[in-house]
Amino acid sequence: MDMNTLLMLGGIMMFLGVALGAFGAHALKEKLAEDQMKVYQTGIQYHLIHGIGLVLLGLLAGQTGDSSKVLLAGWFLFAGIILFSGSLYALSLSGIRKLGAITPLGGLAFLAGWAILVATAIQG
Repeated sequence: MDMNTLLMLGGIMMFLGVALGAFGAHALKEKLAEDQMKVYQTGIQYHLIHGIGLVLLGLLAGQTGDSSKVLLAGWFLFAGIILFSGSLYALSLSGIRKLGAITPLGGLAFLAGWAILVATAIQG
């Protein structure tokens, strides 16, 4: 993965986040129960926040000499979107509660990505 890959993934994630958000607001609003809709919206929120994070990491990777740790942080954010938001989308749409067991793994991936970024900044 390089700077352009991170920027591309970030752009794709933002596109999908907006599209899924609009789909939820228009197509799912009347079909999902209120608690299911809240779960779906949480997935959208984290999806979009970390999509922006991917774009910013892509920009940062282009500014640093050794971008390997920034790129690693990006992979963790991407995995977090897939695991965290993806599991929340699946849970809200299917009602299968066991899918919620995947969500914390996505949360850990988000935390790992941000922790790697912090460690990289501290090391200068």
